[in-house]
Amino acid sequence: MREPTPEQIRDERVYRSLGLTDAEYDLVVEKLGRLPNYVEAGIFGVLWSEHCSYKSSKVHLRRFPTSGPQVLQGPGENAGVVDIGDGMAVAFKMESHNHPSAVEPYQGAATGVGGILRDIFTMGARPVAFLDSLRFGPLDDARTRYLFSEVVAGIGGYGNCVGIPTVGGEVQFSPTYRGNPLVNAMCVGILPADGIVRGTATGVGNPVFVVGARTGRDGIHGATFASAEDPEEKERSAVQVGDPFLGKLLMEACLELIASGAVVGIQDMGAAGLTSSSAEMASRAGGGLELVLDRVPVREEGMTPYEMMLSESQERMLVVLERGREQVAFDIFQRYGLEVADVGRVTDDGRLRLIWHGEVVGDMPVVALVDEAPVYERPIGPDITVESASIPTSLSAHEAWLAILAHPSVADKRWVYRQYDTMVRAQTVMGPGSDAALVKVPGMDKAIAMATDGNSRYVALNPRRGGQIAVAEAVRNLATTGAKPLAITNCLNFGNPEKPEVMRQLSDAIDGMADACKVLDTPVVSGNVSLYNESRGLDIQPTPVVGAVGVIDGIAKRLPSAPAREVAAGLELWLLGREDDRLDGTLYGELVCGQPVGDAPYIDLAEERRLHELLQAIAGAQVAVAAHDVTEGGIAAAVAEMMIQCDVGGEIHAPVEMELLGWLFSEAQGRALVAVEKDCAAELARLADTHAVPARKLGSLGATDDVVVRQAGDTAFTISLTALRDAFERAIPMALQSAAAGASA
Repeated sequence: MREPTPEQIRDERVYRSLGLTDAEYDLVVEKLGRLPNYVEAGIFGVLWSEHCSYKSSKVHLRRFPTSGPQVLQGPGENAGVVDIGDGMAVAFKMESHNHPSAVEPYQGAATGVGGILRDIFTMGARPVAFLDSLRFGPLDDARTRYLFSEVVAGIGGYGNCVGIPTVGGEVQFSPTYRGNPLVNAMCVGILPADGIVRGTATGVGNPVFVVGARTGRDGIHGATFASAEDPEEKERSAVQVGDPFLGKLLMEACLELIASGAVVGIQDMGAAGLTSSSAEMASRAGGGLELVLDRVPVREEGMTPYEMMLSESQERMLVVLERGREQVAFDIFQRYGLEVADVGRVTDDGRLRLIWHGEVVGDMPVVALVDEAPVYERPIGPDITVESASIPTSLSAHEAWLAILAHPSVADKRWVYRQYDTMVRAQTVMGPGSDAALVKVPGMDKAIAMATDGNSRYVALNPRRGGQIAVAEAVRNLATTGAKPLAITNCLNFGNPEKPEVMRQLSDAIDGMADACKVLDTPVVSGNVSLYNESRGLDIQPTPVVGAVGVIDGIAKRLPSAPAREVAAGLELWLLGREDDRLDGTLYGELVCGQPVGDAPYIDLAEERRLHELLQAIAGAQVAVAAHDVTEGGIAAAVAEMMIQCDVGGEIHAPVEMELLGWLFSEAQGRALVAVEKDCAAELARLADTHAVPARKLGSLGATDDVVVRQAGDTAFTISLTALRDAFERAIPMALQSAAAGASA
């Protein structure tokens, strides 16, 4: 089929199908000084898409703190990089693959993992860990069960094959994600602090190489697809197809090429493929590129320049080498059995010029493509009125405890992470099931701590406070292991930005996250925005997800989330942080009322920081045996999770002045549960006092086989540890097994 002429693109408004609005098309004409042809209109459409340009969120993202003495590379590159001391650094980033996973869940999730992997080794870092953050609808829905199973399989299928452990993450379930699941993937890598490689195309005349896989027709329009509404109406052809074995070869070849010293710049061909990689590399250098598309290795006959530029075929990189060292690339990539082709050169004219069969088929100013993409200050709805609510206590403490542990968002996730290789490379110190994962830095008594977290219920109720909590929870997960938090990455998953109420949620959540980052000294060094997450006209609840990274010096000082069974009996349980009996924003409130209720839970960022510093001090002094944060499900869930993990019961004591049910299930922030030996309790109390953190002996482990709750010296009630364990461990497997049995009946 012949491509439309520039006049047809204008007169028949073909540009709309390429992702451009009428006003944006007029701006393209102004920038070019002429009508764009089909290739050029497609390139502008994809680079000016929400997915690539962040045109609705950029004005708000600027409010994030992005610098600090620990930051070696902030936003704007393939990944952020932070200093961890002793000449080493960590590169990390999180990205979303929501829309593709809604349409083709296995490949959508797999290529999300493959894409974030490339972002890390592109920086010159050796990837050491994957984490993920997943959101699905209720498990009583057949489509949800299919998406859940296939996404988990896709993550495991790619990560296991490339030999990188998946060491942590989270999964939550809510009706808000029924038609629009969220798949956020994070990767962490290690590199020398002075070994950062950047995606810049510098050096006039330097050759430009396409390396890795051949280019096909899969994934064309993937970026514009991810910037549009309702994924259920999109075509599977927009979803990329991954090859993890090829991805492993590409990683090793690229790291070897970087080590040769011949690389000037390197960029992953992710969203928008050759288009974004070439334009972004040229933009960072303030120069231009000339590409000869005849030389691009293709795997399908008759591919056009438009298809080559917009293909999102996986496992491909764009590399700029020092002139005269071309043979280095040929030797390395041919040895790995990968495609390698010299496709162009660096120029100084500021243009992205495309040549096909000797003719110029595209000639665009790089500044217009990247730096001058439209930025919208979309209308923001009125301030969100937030009020505390009187939440009925119709569900008894006994019933609620079991129901909360059986809720798929809280329940044991072993069904998920047993499908992942969590120990490959033998550097995993603490893996899934812990508050945070720890991965050893090879050759050092040092580990990287990492965690993902987020709670859409809090953000839906109070976007600013919910944003604060998203950061605080992720960072607290690091602190409970004894690690020093360093920085965060994020995925901002929101609905349609053209709706003022959605922009209010986004703006307020960013403000809240920025508040927390400043107080907790965890700048944002990388991230991703995913908008238009809606299905059948209904937006998802606002879901900012945070990936946090820290470091612990002295691996033996780490704190697990629960003590080992053989030492648990006789330990004292202490609660660090203020006590609270409000049910605002809690899972208990949602279970009773059928929806999020009231305000978001209490948080004070200054208190939060003092708690984190106390936890680090406790770990450094080796005062405690274990620590676990108090979050969703409150003290009840934290106590149960610790006791289930160490398989020892015990007792806890509620304050006399607190309403018992509220005290058990309040999700007030800035709190942690620690297990400590009796002869260390006085030192724990002293450290808590020094850090101005409230601390109280909550109870003990091993006094009983069950869980006994006491108040005012009396036994309020007793709950079976076996019942709690069954509710916690069987919830997800039983939901999937029951559905399978029903389907086969």
